[in-house]
Amino acid sequence: MKQLKIGFLGGGNMGGALASAVSKSSLTPDILIYDIDKEKAETLAKTVGGKAVDTETLAKESDFLFLGVKPQVMQTAVKPLVPILSKRNDRPVLVTMAAGLSIASIKEFTNALCPVIRIMPNTPVSVSMGMIPYAVSEDVTETSVTVFTALLEKAGIVDALKESLIDAACAVSGSGPAYVAMMAEALADGGVASGLPRDKAILYAAQTLAGTAALILGGEHPAILKDKVTSPGGTTIAGVGALENGGFRAAVENAVKAGYKRAKELS
Repeated sequence: MKQLKIGFLGGGNMGGALASAVSKSSLTPDILIYDIDKEKAETLAKTVGGKAVDTETLAKESDFLFLGVKPQVMQTAVKPLVPILSKRNDRPVLVTMAAGLSIASIKEFTNALCPVIRIMPNTPVSVSMGMIPYAVSEDVTETSVTVFTALLEKAGIVDALKESLIDAACAVSGSGPAYVAMMAEALADGGVASGLPRDKAILYAAQTLAGTAALILGGEHPAILKDKVTSPGGTTIAGVGALENGGFRAAVENAVKAGYKRAKELS
């Protein structure tokens, strides 16, 4: 059986995190990495047990090619690959993670030569706890989807979605780590204000968020979980009241809506 080869165009934070996850896949693929910064490519290749290559090798040999470059330079970055891709009989699947760039845009940039999977991963992929919504072009085969999901099995949850909902997913899970981090920081600040040492306050806040997330992922509805903690006349219901008075729920919801609106503007 032909050895599976996975290419990465760009070795930035997200591309590097996904390359690391792919390197741990049960499919044990070869990993090829190109970055305009050769030292960065070589460092990442060493970290994930891959190989730093030039763009020609990347385009010639990759079975799946992750496009880890910024949206504003995507067209320029993929342009040198097009002549090489056009000569291949077995076209690779292109995996784009660029916010605001549709599958149709990637198809246009590459003369519709290749099937495209669009993903919107978040930063927790670096600790195998990511959320990776994905949408596919019509020419992506079931076999390719199966291989793709297996490649990212160590990155977190990989979930199929209509492309029309990708921007909404980005507003929740893509931007969400920033909001959760702000929540953790606020919890810790409250703990410090109440007398906890800073390191203890951060630990307690982070573990509380992680544990609560685990309960929700286990099937507990957030509203029911909240009610279980809020005993009559207790400390938690007093805190919940303070959050409601401060517009906490509306602020979080509005943050997601603002992110979604911005994603549409970028599109």
